Amino acid sequence: HSLAVTSFFEYLVVVSLGKKRGQGTYEPQITYQFPKLANMELSQREEEEKSLKAILLFCFPEGVNWAPLTEYPSETFSFVLTEVDGSRKNGYCRRLLPHGKGARAPEAYCIISRVACFGLFSKIFDEVEKRRQISMAMIYPFMQSLREAPFPAPGNTVKIKSFIPESGTEIISLTRPLDSWLEHVDFRTLFHCLTNEEVLKVFASTVLERRIIFMAEELSTLSQVLHAVAALLYPFTWQHTFISIVPSVLIDVVMAPTPYLLGVQRSKLDDVTDQSDVSVCSVSGDESTILPEKLQEELLQALCCRRDNSTSEELNKVVSEAFLSFFVKTVGHFSSHVKGSSGRQPGVFQKKSFCKASEHKASQHFVKRFIQTQMFDIFIQEVERRPTQEGFFHKKIAEYQESKKKEKAMRGERACGVNVGIFRQNEQLICHMLLKTTGIDQQ
Repeated sequence: HSLAVTSFFEYLVVVSLGKKRGQGTYEPQITYQFPKLANMELSQREEEEKSLKAILLFCFPEGVNWAPLTEYPSETFSFVLTEVDGSRKNGYCRRLLPHGKGARAPEAYCIISRVACFGLFSKIFDEVEKRRQISMAMIYPFMQSLREAPFPAPGNTVKIKSFIPESGTEIISLTRPLDSWLEHVDFRTLFHCLTNEEVLKVFASTVLERRIIFMAEELSTLSQVLHAVAALLYPFTWQHTFISIVPSVLIDVVMAPTPYLLGVQRSKLDDVTDQSDVSVCSVSGDESTILPEKLQEELLQALCCRRDNSTSEELNKVVSEAFLSFFVKTVGHFSSHVKGSSGRQPGVFQKKSFCKASEHKASQHFVKRFIQTQMFDIFIQEVERRPTQEGFFHKKIAEYQESKKKEKAMRGERACGVNVGIFRQNEQLICHMLLKTTGIDQQ
C-alpha cells in the first residue's frame, strides 16, 4: 500500500498492433512490460492480468480496423481502471508511430499509476519516447530510476538522473503542481470546445448525476474534457461509471440505466444512436434552471474574467475557484448541521435543518435535489466520521463566512432577494455534446 502512495507508477507497458494470423485485421498485444508480472505474487498477478486485458482495449479503443501508416500525429490521453475493491487507478497513454521507414502500425506506451497527475506523465512520456527511438532497452534504466524516486509532495520537485548514449547523463526535473486536486486537469480544451453557458449546463447535469455522453474524434480531446468536467465537482467526487474513452466492444454501456460520464469517438455515433432505448439529444431540457439563477450569473461573470491568453495554471485557478465558490455558497454551512459528534462517536447529519438554512429560496430548491445525490452522500458520510476536517474547501468556507460577518456588521441585516426558478422534471437526461475537434496544443 505504501508503494502505491509513494511511487510514481506501478508499471509501464508498450502495446503494439500485430496482424492476426490469416486475417487482414490487427489486434493489440503487449510487447514490453516493466516490471515483469513474474515478479508479483499470484493474487496480484491475476488482478494485473485482468487489468492488462482492459489496457489493450483502452489503448486502441477503435477496435481492429487499422492500416499501416507513414504519418500519424502523436497523442496523449488517459483513462481510469476500477479495481474489484472500488479503488481507481489511472492509465496514461501516449500513441505514436514507432521510429522507422515506410508504412507501419502505431504503438502505445501506457503507464498505470495510483497518481492522478496528467502534466507530469506527459513529460515522462516525452522522455520515454526519446529513449524508444534509440532502442527499447533504453526505456528500462529510465523507468527504473523513476520507480526508485520518491513521489514529490504538492509544489515540490524531484530530479532524476538518466544516461543517454551520445548525450551523456541528463537530469530530468519533475515538478508537482501546488493545487493537488487540479494536477490531472487542464480546463483549456473544455472551454475551447464549449461556451461558458454550455459548460454550466453540463455542470448542472453532472451535479444531479445524470447520464452524459460527450463526443469528439480525438482521444486526447475526450479524456481532457471528461476529466475537466469531473474536476468541476470538487470537493465532491463523481461516484458512478466514468469512462473517458469507451472502447468499441463496450459501447453497450450507453444502455445503462444508472448515471454515467462517457466519452465516445464521433465515428461511433451510429452505434450509439442505434441503441433503441437511448434518445440522444442536445442539451436543451431543464439544465439552465437547475442552478440558482443568481449563482449562475455569478459563475458566468467569474468565467468571463479569464483572459484568452491565460496560461493553463491561470485558467485552472479562475475556473476551479468559481465552481468552488458555488459549492461554498450553496452547501458550505453543512458542518453546523452535523449533530452529536464527540471524540470517537460519529455525528449525524440533519438534512431538514440544513436545507432550511439555505441563504435563498432558489438555493434551497437546488440543495434539496443535490443532497439526494450519491456524491453528496459519500461526502457527508466522511464528515460524520471526521467532523473536524481541514482542507482547501473548509478554508474557503471560513473565508466566506468571515466576509459575510463583516458585511453584516457594516450594512446590517438585508432582506434576501428571492429567485424562483421553474424546474422541469427531467431526471433521466442524456446530454450529447458534439465537441469541436480542437486545434490547440494538447498536453
